[in-house]
Amino acid sequence: MDQYDVVIVGSGPAGMGAAFTLREKKPGIKILMLDREKVSTGGMRNDCKMNFTYPIGFPVEYWTEEAAEHYLKQVIDFLKPTFLEKNNIDIYQKRAERLGCSLLEIKQTHLGTDGGLKLIKELLARLSELGIDLALGEAMETVNAEKQFIVTEKREIGYKRLLIAPGRKGFQFLQDMMRILDVPFIDNIVDIGVRIETRIEHYPIVRDYYDPKFYFPEKVRTFCTNSGNAHVVRERYATNRGDQWYSVNGHAFAPDNKHDNGLVNFALLKTVRFTAPLASGQAFAENLGLQAALMGGGHPLMQRVGDFRLGSRSKEASFSGDLYDFEPSLRTCCPGDISLAIPAKILRAIWKAMKNLDTIVPGVLHPSTIMYYPEIKLYANKPAYQDERFRVKEDIWFAGDGAGTSRGITGAWASGIRSAEGILDTL
Repeated sequence: MDQYDVVIVGSGPAGMGAAFTLREKKPGIKILMLDREKVSTGGMRNDCKMNFTYPIGFPVEYWTEEAAEHYLKQVIDFLKPTFLEKNNIDIYQKRAERLGCSLLEIKQTHLGTDGGLKLIKELLARLSELGIDLALGEAMETVNAEKQFIVTEKREIGYKRLLIAPGRKGFQFLQDMMRILDVPFIDNIVDIGVRIETRIEHYPIVRDYYDPKFYFPEKVRTFCTNSGNAHVVRERYATNRGDQWYSVNGHAFAPDNKHDNGLVNFALLKTVRFTAPLASGQAFAENLGLQAALMGGGHPLMQRVGDFRLGSRSKEASFSGDLYDFEPSLRTCCPGDISLAIPAKILRAIWKAMKNLDTIVPGVLHPSTIMYYPEIKLYANKPAYQDERFRVKEDIWFAGDGAGTSRGITGAWASGIRSAEGILDTL
């Protein structure tokens, strides 16, 4: 059996933040990083935008502003980002405040999907040069905490310390591990919403602020804005029974005037919290995703704003003609009526936010604007942590979006550093 001082499961920003920290602070230890994917996935691979201002990316139940800023400085020192310029922010902020909304001013950088892939390759090469063993394309299947080894699809691997650091797509995997390890957890929070796609001239704020963070009443917010050469994509999920459904997402390539399609997309998400009775956000999200797939013939739904305002479903004809003057970037969606698929209370809150947004940034509710559904974020696992370093068992730690310790690249990297410090204290 192969033996390591530290095994890191997950090669995203949380795993990388931990690996670089462990190697820097304790050069002689033997480290393995493994991932079921052959290339690191998640936010670094999908658009690669980063936010460097608290509380974006830092769940407040785990992070104080002081702690987040402490770790953000380390992330900045390591990644050396070039921050994007912002203009006319005060104009949009004043408009938002008059409506009871807010616009946060965040330090950001954006590499694009192509730039993110380049960064991933560079970071993996650096890890390899530092003597960290990489096992990409190898999936962890289970763990034996008593005898300190994990089982992958290929072998058994012994460890002294284990860090499990999945991203949002590892949400279900982490739940399986928590059940095996007998780690108490809840997942009572989920974000549900739509992805908006329109022409940049209908949402010109992105020329001044790449990823504007608007917050609206009823716990609705904008999330993950992409512009220029921007595209809506779909992500496949499966239930424990094997039923498949899709959530939409968005990404953009690095700025390139020759290839820009002139579109912008962003999510409008409403946070839903189950309290009494305490229920699973994942189970609720899966049911909504399956319902949307049923209505869309196995595909996500899309509807033009013009049709939605008239109370009509969109049809194929809705995506051509003089009024609807751009093609959907995600063509593998079914034209339909999203109001039949979204719970009414959620849709009302999102539509109210869209009307507020159209007052702040006039044009976003142009009849040609497309609403894609569903966009669902499953990253609200809440394990019972033993300490502030995200320890769950004597020799096991968690980190990353899937573990609820972060919501984005920089927060995940910071949580990886924090977990690594906990591991170092015990080695």
